[in-house]
Amino acid sequence: MSETVFYKLLAIFIAVAIGWFVGRMRWLGDATAGGSGGDPARVLSAAAFYIFVPALLFRTTARVDFATLPWLTLAAFFGPVLGLMLAVYALQRWRGAGRAGAAAPSVQAITAVFGNTLQVGVPMAAAVFGEAGLAIHITVVSLHALSILTLLTALVELDLARERAAADQAQSLGQILATTLRNTVVHPVVLPVLAGLGWNALGLRLPAVLDEVLQMLGTAVVPLCLTLIGMSLAYYGWPKSLRPVLGLLLAKLILLPALVLGFAHWGLGLSGMPLGVVVMMAALPTGSNALIFAQRYRCLEGQTTAAIVASTLLFMLTAPLWLALLHHFNP
Repeated sequence: MSETVFYKLLAIFIAVAIGWFVGRMRWLGDATAGGSGGDPARVLSAAAFYIFVPALLFRTTARVDFATLPWLTLAAFFGPVLGLMLAVYALQRWRGAGRAGAAAPSVQAITAVFGNTLQVGVPMAAAVFGEAGLAIHITVVSLHALSILTLLTALVELDLARERAAADQAQSLGQILATTLRNTVVHPVVLPVLAGLGWNALGLRLPAVLDEVLQMLGTAVVPLCLTLIGMSLAYYGWPKSLRPVLGLLLAKLILLPALVLGFAHWGLGLSGMPLGVVVMMAALPTGSNALIFAQRYRCLEGQTTAAIVASTLLFMLTAPLWLALLHHFNP
């Protein structure tokens, strides 16, 4: 592992530690004071979900050049990622993970596949693959949150609609579908994506002032999410059972990069730098957006937080192994 990546990981842990210290000291208030609405971690998470993340998603979608995207490389990455995400979601629904809440299958699915593509991924791609590899990495990042968050939002809103319908037998199938569609579209993740796609399709350029505002708001996502991880550890603690966390760690750090390697190399014939970039991107630890998603639906926050912290620690061990394996395919 390069010195650059090591220092980036160290900076992440320091930011998380700061959030944990602030949470332990209760400088922003007590999680039990004033009910759930007074929970500082949830308040900050809501700010990220309703202000900073939408700004980042809209700006990214409005600026992406779909005509020049390397579709084979994107398929090599997103095919296994979305496939594993749907498999985890289906497995957790079948196993009855919904007992922890209707959103539980979706929360566990995002924890198993959503990588830390910015804080860890960017410096890793730059250090290992250079400027050309970083360009491929950034291209994949441009669609990473858009595809995963949009699909999971639709799934979780459908599950929540089913839960509401079970409580209210008077609701018809049409009412359930209408509620799901409305809650999916009028959503702080999906709505800015759709707006950005519309802006992009019209061929419009973002005015300089608007672009600056969106960029400024988007840059707040990273530090806010990292401190939120520490605060969540302080407020919610570690989960009572670590067995589900271990399964998520295996899926994220071992199974997902293995699937991407197999599908990209033997399925699509990808090799060289593009193969290395997508495999290492799949091998990244769980990203902090998974926690924002969990806090949005108030489901499995402790489990998600533990998975983020543990996967980031374990990445120091698994990353060199994947790099060594890639050297076998790209000598």
